[in-house]
Amino acid sequence: MQNIESHATHDLAPDLITEIVDDVSYLVSPPDVCVKVFDLIESNDASARDIGDAISHDPSLTARLLRLVNSSFFNFPRRIDTVSRAVTVLGVRELYSLVIAVSAIRSFSNLPVKLVNIDTFWRHSLYTGLISRNLGRECRILHPERLFVAGLLHDIGSLALYTRQPELMRDLLLVSDGDEAILHQAELAELGFTHAEVGAALAERWNLPEALCEAIRYHHLPAYAAEARIEAAIVHLGETLANRSEIGAFAETAAPETPVDPVVWDILELRAEDFDAAAVIGEAGNQFTDTAGLLLARA
Repeated sequence: MQNIESHATHDLAPDLITEIVDDVSYLVSPPDVCVKVFDLIESNDASARDIGDAISHDPSLTARLLRLVNSSFFNFPRRIDTVSRAVTVLGVRELYSLVIAVSAIRSFSNLPVKLVNIDTFWRHSLYTGLISRNLGRECRILHPERLFVAGLLHDIGSLALYTRQPELMRDLLLVSDGDEAILHQAELAELGFTHAEVGAALAERWNLPEALCEAIRYHHLPAYAAEARIEAAIVHLGETLANRSEIGAFAETAAPETPVDPVVWDILELRAEDFDAAAVIGEAGNQFTDTAGLLLARA
């Protein structure tokens, strides 16, 4: 295995992460519509119509958003026909999170990744997002749709590393043999940082809320999340359960013995012995096909 510890220490990690993010940004920069919507939100005086009009300038994005809002993902009793109405029903920042989700899948799929099956990558990410949102609802977290986005994008840093460090990451994938915890540790040993930190830096470039950036940064180490410990714990649990499923496993094969970090139960105030993992996995499985058809379609 290539050893680059001599020039990839923790002291240099922030600069190296920035370099990687800069290198891939030309392919994965937020589209203009995301920038425009974010600016409108930050202005604090934009109406739902203003935001809806900005999004409507991207017909493909508009169509996917409306299909998603009217799907079983939300199960609203009445059909929502305009983006402006969706803003009113969902809230500005919740709809922005969905804009980010749809746009990020389109943008990050442009990365020339050859080390992993990109369809498997997005299935794992989507399954993690669905479980994270469902757990957020069970834990009565405000705005659980944001947890869907954190789960969906929790591994985007891996795509950047696969693109910028393909030979090293090929070695690390072989060593980890599909175990994400081992991969995380191997990245830290060889690079001085991990895909989670790169992912958080990318999320910051996309103007995701700080809590979601922190959830991505600490989804392997939720106890270390100072400001978003609950969110990080939920994404960690979501990813762990996704890896136990046939559809959402990172390694394409279910790993039913994938352990949960014990601190997660304390953070979420849940009892491991009472937690019905099979039911949680099954609920996400029921939601997966429709949501995947909306978000992961090539069109």
